[in-house]
Amino acid sequence: MAPAGTATTLVFDADDTLWENNFLFERVIDDFLDWLDHPTLDRVQIRAVLDDIERANAVSHGYGSKVFLRSLGECLERLRERPVTERERVEIDELAAALLGHQVELMPGVADTLDALAGRYDLLLLTKGDREEQQRKLDVCGLLHHFDAAHIVAEKDVTTYRWLAREHGFAPADAWMIGNSPKSDILPARAAGMRAVFIPNENTWVLEEDDLDPTDAGVVRLAAFPDLLQHF
Repeated sequence: MAPAGTATTLVFDADDTLWENNFLFERVIDDFLDWLDHPTLDRVQIRAVLDDIERANAVSHGYGSKVFLRSLGECLERLRERPVTERERVEIDELAAALLGHQVELMPGVADTLDALAGRYDLLLLTKGDREEQQRKLDVCGLLHHFDAAHIVAEKDVTTYRWLAREHGFAPADAWMIGNSPKSDILPARAAGMRAVFIPNENTWVLEEDDLDPTDAGVVRLAAFPDLLQHF
């Protein structure tokens, strides 16, 4: 087991770290592109338009299924150069219906790994997005008993991580942030003085990608969630 140093607190991302999430949105996007069947633009070009719209809406409206549906509608309007009809809006809603009814699917080994870590560290959960939507996931995931606290925030930036340290009274240097998103989990936690564990997920949302410094000794890269027990 590699040394965890003076670690006292482990902070966990939720979506695409504890359970699968973004692959559902990717399925809807694939169905949307099939349904759209644009006469001149290919799938890559349309996806670039959608990414730009989602990037702007994330800043203005946050995250989650409702904002995602808004982005799909705006993408359709931009490509068709006219307002979305009521029928089209219904069809978009039908494409995305699976997002609201999907049960939380834990990553392999998550429950057992958290059970082992909970006896040795203070565990916190930090997730961003629509409060009602994220709370539903927390309520049904079956993991909350492992955590000392769970927080739903609008954004995960350096200010959020500094607030979390003050709220729970830990020194940033004694805490590790564990997640799949360079943009939301790794880089802002490092900027706040925490160390981080990066567990890549092949389905990570493109807007959560960012470059990590391969020479940063404060970031550990693991292949799978259970590998945490080799480090902590």
